Amino acid sequence: MEQKLCYLKPNVVIEPLVQRWYAWSHLISPATAAMNVKGRHLKIMNSYIQSPQIHAAAVLNPKMLGGPFMDYKTDRSADVKKLKEETLQKQKDSIAIADAVAELDLMLKTSAKGYSLEALYEKVPDILKGYVELVYDLNNQASFRLFESLLYRSRFYDKSVQSIALWITDNDERPFCLSTPRLDAENILHLNLPLDHNGIDVLSKMKRNPRPVDEIAEILRIEDHDRPLFDTFFTEKQHPAYRKYDGPFVRMRYFGHACILIETKDVCILVDPLISYYGYESSVSHFSDIDIPDVIDYVLITHNHQDHILFETLLPLRHKIRNVIVPRTMTGALQDPSLKLVFEHVGFKNVREIGEMEEMRFGNCSITGIPFTGEHSDLNVMAKTCYHIAIDHFTFLFVADSRVLEAKLYEHIHRITGDVDVIFLGMECDGAPLTWLYGPLLTEELARDKDQSRRLSGSNYEKGINLVNIFNPRETYVYAMGQEPWLEFISTVRYTNASNPIIQSNMLVEECAKRGIIAERLFGEKEILYQRELQPA
Repeated sequence: MEQKLCYLKPNVVIEPLVQRWYAWSHLISPATAAMNVKGRHLKIMNSYIQSPQIHAAAVLNPKMLGGPFMDYKTDRSADVKKLKEETLQKQKDSIAIADAVAELDLMLKTSAKGYSLEALYEKVPDILKGYVELVYDLNNQASFRLFESLLYRSRFYDKSVQSIALWITDNDERPFCLSTPRLDAENILHLNLPLDHNGIDVLSKMKRNPRPVDEIAEILRIEDHDRPLFDTFFTEKQHPAYRKYDGPFVRMRYFGHACILIETKDVCILVDPLISYYGYESSVSHFSDIDIPDVIDYVLITHNHQDHILFETLLPLRHKIRNVIVPRTMTGALQDPSLKLVFEHVGFKNVREIGEMEEMRFGNCSITGIPFTGEHSDLNVMAKTCYHIAIDHFTFLFVADSRVLEAKLYEHIHRITGDVDVIFLGMECDGAPLTWLYGPLLTEELARDKDQSRRLSGSNYEKGINLVNIFNPRETYVYAMGQEPWLEFISTVRYTNASNPIIQSNMLVEECAKRGIIAERLFGEKEILYQRELQPA
């Protein structure tokens, strides 16, 4: 008997998890994952088990938005206690790594006095021996670097703690991703699959290419008792087909936050993919999965933060992506994991690194890595880049969340690139303090006043207008503001007209308008068809 062909429903979430926590890049790299297990997950679980009512009250307070509080409608302390016990058992090696990093850091602070570090190797904790190199900087401050590629090939990279959760959504409401693990619920199907599993690609393809549900159930190893729920994720109704752009111009589509799709008839480039896939009714107009091409030539990643690398978006796109370009790093620093290794270990092919002022050419297009300053709390992070994209003589500059700390840097760059047609600039200029994101990586307390001064902030008006002055754009767009409602569970942003980032970005848009520059703070969706024919190279 011929089986019915079905499509995956457009509002099915494929949520990637690590030990039931939302999978972001720091939970993939073994060392940063270890520090987050010890310094974030266990701390939050212990706090919730001790007092779930404090967490319930905190999540109702807007001032606590984005804080380390679990957000459940009912008391889930028994389930959290179970998750904690599983974490202590399944991630004991990660916890041991985190303890060893703290021990190593303390040893270097007390024993490294500017003399040769060779004698200190015997004091390296056993579990880290062979995985670190001890180093000084030029001011004789001792530190260490990790052999990250070896850690991925050790017991410390355990794919068995990876999984996906499937569920149907009809709104944007979700708990903050860094503080609330995904516990069992009647409407959620948990599948113990590693994030590089081919079944994720097969399932994702079913949004446009139907197949029998029995086939995908077998590929994903669905248990009989889970079939009734699993079957609800599919429909016989065909989704609208994607209409490829084949005109003579450049089409730009804004999908929200920092996600921009650039298309010509020859090439498709997607920057910082973060897409509201799910096609439900919303008060905010937005592009969705049906607006994504069947083939994406290049995905560009600007930096290693959870609102710019969203595996919930990227894994369902994996089968469409020909190349991923990420910023190059080989520092081995704990705070600077390799994005190439991260992407390769969750199943992406053709991952290419780009360095500062390095150019990649393909056909009539070029992509150049541009230095990215600020927004990383003064940590030495190399895995960050802005992008200059040239399509024939038409040029884009994606500055992401870069804070223009020294305008002369971009004057030097301008001498090489010349003017650009369009600038995309992030202006979330207040930003969270260092410990909000990087706190689990610290091995000792940072004074509050120092923490508050070192923020994850982009450009304000004063910083941003420097780019306009230097690159003389025809058009300027403020993006990466985290305002879209489907971003709140990642960014925890709630702005009003009195919020400083809104005031600062309004000033920039108004100043551009005075100069005759097209300018806008992007929100929801935006399509621009550049009405200038491409010039031959």
